[in-house]
Amino acid sequence: MKNQSRLANKRIRICLVSDFFFPNFGGVETHVWCLAQCLMQRGHKVIVVTHRYGDRCGVRVMANGLKVYYLPLTVVYDQVVLPTMCCFLPLFRDILHRERIQIVHGHQCVSVMAHESLLFARSLGYRTCFTDHSLFGFQDLASIHINKMLEITLSDVDHVICVSHACRENLSIRARLHPSFISAIPNAVDTTKFMPLSTVSTANDKKRVTVVVLSRLVFRKGIDLLAHVIPHVCAQSTNVHFIIGGDGPKLLLLEEMREKHQLYDRVEFLGAVPHSEVRNVLSRGNIFLNCSLTESFCIALLEAASCGLFVVSTKVGGVCEVLPPSMIKFA
Repeated sequence: MKNQSRLANKRIRICLVSDFFFPNFGGVETHVWCLAQCLMQRGHKVIVVTHRYGDRCGVRVMANGLKVYYLPLTVVYDQVVLPTMCCFLPLFRDILHRERIQIVHGHQCVSVMAHESLLFARSLGYRTCFTDHSLFGFQDLASIHINKMLEITLSDVDHVICVSHACRENLSIRARLHPSFISAIPNAVDTTKFMPLSTVSTANDKKRVTVVVLSRLVFRKGIDLLAHVIPHVCAQSTNVHFIIGGDGPKLLLLEEMREKHQLYDRVEFLGAVPHSEVRNVLSRGNIFLNCSLTESFCIALLEAASCGLFVVSTKVGGVCEVLPPSMIKFA
């Protein structure tokens, strides 16, 4: 307790570690970035350690002096690196020593770098923290493997954070942790960066209902469900248009759907949308649609509501905790 109060009253040097960071786009990447910026605004020193992204390798200094270490590690699948056993230890120890780090904070349960860094940090005597951003099951092979790794990694960390109460309960069971050891801290958005555009609507705009979908186009995000929903809605209402932003393996399914039902003038694909352009895309719509099959929080719902959109979503995971009933409709 004395150590904790001492750290709370002085400038802390923190290392955030995850496989997922910019230039990749997603909820975890945005969370790590915003957390780093907010900690620096409070006077703390923050660095980020991740793997290389294409030709982005080495040390980069980003906005407000955030130092990011893009390490030359091999990516095997979905931006996750190959486990290094102990090969990552010498380089990681050198970074911790050079930056005089006090706390190592890992993010996301599927991040190999987060698991290894927490194990190394504890063996070197550093304070550690872990934040989980996802929900996982208990029966399939991948979930069993991840849950066992979590049980090993989190057995010796100082504290664990989850982004929703649903995620907290899920992680408590998966990693066999007592709930008192886990804090639920919801995600947040800077509402000054997500405000409706002050544009004058034309008569045609008032008649049109625009549905916006911003998501990674993968199975977990319910893109198969979306491919069935769009033709059904378009057949019922001639004034409904869809704007879909994002990229992924399910893009081909949506393109086939648009071609099959001849919806070229009703469905617009934007491809991958930079986070700086999300507000402009959301401001074009009236409704934000989320078809996720599993979700621990979904920060996109907050961004959409902040831009003035009504939200329609599947009722899964921690989505029920994000918005009040007057701002969201569950299906």
